[in-house]
Amino acid sequence: MRWFWIDRFTEFVSGSHAVACKGVSLAEDHLHDHFVGYPLMPNSLVTEGIAQAGGLLVSEHYKFAELVVLAKLAKAKFHSRVRPGETLTYRVNADWIRADSAQVTATAHVGERLHAEVQLMYARLGEEIEAKIGAALFKPTDLRHWLNLVRVFEIGVDGEGNRLKRENYPLN
Repeated sequence: MRWFWIDRFTEFVSGSHAVACKGVSLAEDHLHDHFVGYPLMPNSLVTEGIAQAGGLLVSEHYKFAELVVLAKLAKAKFHSRVRPGETLTYRVNADWIRADSAQVTATAHVGERLHAEVQLMYARLGEEIEAKIGAALFKPTDLRHWLNLVRVFEIGVDGEGNRLKRENYPLN
């Protein structure tokens, strides 16, 4: 993945919820085009940040062994603007996670100000997809590196409050 729209997780509870942050910096290329003279974080990229946070929450349920993709943006409502220098906080709650799909409800805040409310659905793609295209859809080592960067294993816990352990996930 080329673009990361979350900087770190501050809370991650397996199968339940996660909180992630994204600092919006004027150094980001997209802000120079959106809009010239009045830079804003596009709502589509806020949605992508929420989708990444929710996707990792859902993917952890499958032990990061299956590909999880955004399948549907069921709801999106935006209330304000996000400017450089502000920090977005994504709060994602797993509504349900099934064998082949999941749904999350999430919000994005700037400080105490509600910026966005979204509902997303994910599809779990199994090994049959990789067999059809003849190649792996992602590299486990790349995913492991990203999980370390966003601190999933530093702050993540299971439903009983036990720390998530890297060795419990097949990311070799």
